[in-house]
Amino acid sequence: MAIPVVDPERYTEQLDAKRERLEAQFARFSPPALEVYPSPPSHYRQRCEFRVWHEGDDLYYVMFEVNPDDPSDKALVRMDQFAVASERINALMPALLDAIRDNPVMRRKLFQVEFLSTLAGETLVSLIYHRPLEDDWEADARALEQALGVMIIGRSRKQRIVLTRDHVWERLEVDGRTLHYQQVENSFTQPNAQICSAMLSWARDVTTGSQHSDLVELYCGNGNFTIALAENFRRVLATEISRTSVASAKVNLEANQVTNAVVARMSAEDFSAALKGDKGGRRVDEMALDGYDFSTVLVDPPRAGLDADSCAQLSEYQRIVYISCNPDTLADNLEQLTQTHDVVRFALFDQFPFTHHCECGVLLERR
Repeated sequence: MAIPVVDPERYTEQLDAKRERLEAQFARFSPPALEVYPSPPSHYRQRCEFRVWHEGDDLYYVMFEVNPDDPSDKALVRMDQFAVASERINALMPALLDAIRDNPVMRRKLFQVEFLSTLAGETLVSLIYHRPLEDDWEADARALEQALGVMIIGRSRKQRIVLTRDHVWERLEVDGRTLHYQQVENSFTQPNAQICSAMLSWARDVTTGSQHSDLVELYCGNGNFTIALAENFRRVLATEISRTSVASAKVNLEANQVTNAVVARMSAEDFSAALKGDKGGRRVDEMALDGYDFSTVLVDPPRAGLDADSCAQLSEYQRIVYISCNPDTLADNLEQLTQTHDVVRFALFDQFPFTHHCECGVLLERR
């Protein structure tokens, strides 16, 4: 992985390059004009992780620059600051090391540090060790929490010590509403909060006029889209395989007073089989699928995209909202999906500035 080189003066140039690449790559699908959502040019990531390097009395963060021609060739890069990360994380980076550098209990065999912050500055710091953590560590860690104004988790093999809590609360402003999201340590969340807000607003816009029908959502995570879109639909049924994410999604539904959505723990493949009547069981019975009128499906798959059977299942819906973190697999899936549907909205969300990665949003409607 290449470490992003942040140069705010070149931000527009790099965004234009992404725009041109996407327009060329997807031209064969005859999409409408590409909608482009720029990121803040620096300090846009609310979470990041660093290895910790011990060198004599010194202690510092490092990342590894991978040679694209030889993935086994990794150059160690010292990171005293990281312009990609939020300003809160950048302020904490030196403060944390200064506090533990001369503390043998906190320092010994510290291997990695993970930061999870919010737009408001609430921050969870995970300290990962290659040794068991004992009572003296916990006492010093509690003092460090107070000194830095953070929450701390200690992790080592088969051990996880949560001092205050294992999550932060992110608050996103979306179309004049404040949405509340519990984000749990070591589970997936959208790293660029400003772009996440833009994605949610876009998804709300492309699904307006659906109040009399239902939404089915695959790969719903912690309910990121579920909560933002619920008021656009009569009912929402969302599925997710991660136990941690499902638990967070249910907490988030309650925190946002969403009463017309249900989150079920089930893989996208099993859910597709249940919709076709090929899979039963207690969880399927509890979903009461016959009571839904699904007009729209939202899918936000992993980088690998969807297999042919999943695309065939999506093709049965009138409207498909496809959120993609990999334009290459999105293009592959659109080869199949555009046999029955037209691309009517197309968006670029610059989730990861100064990298080649693009986050896309596509709305397809059945011909």
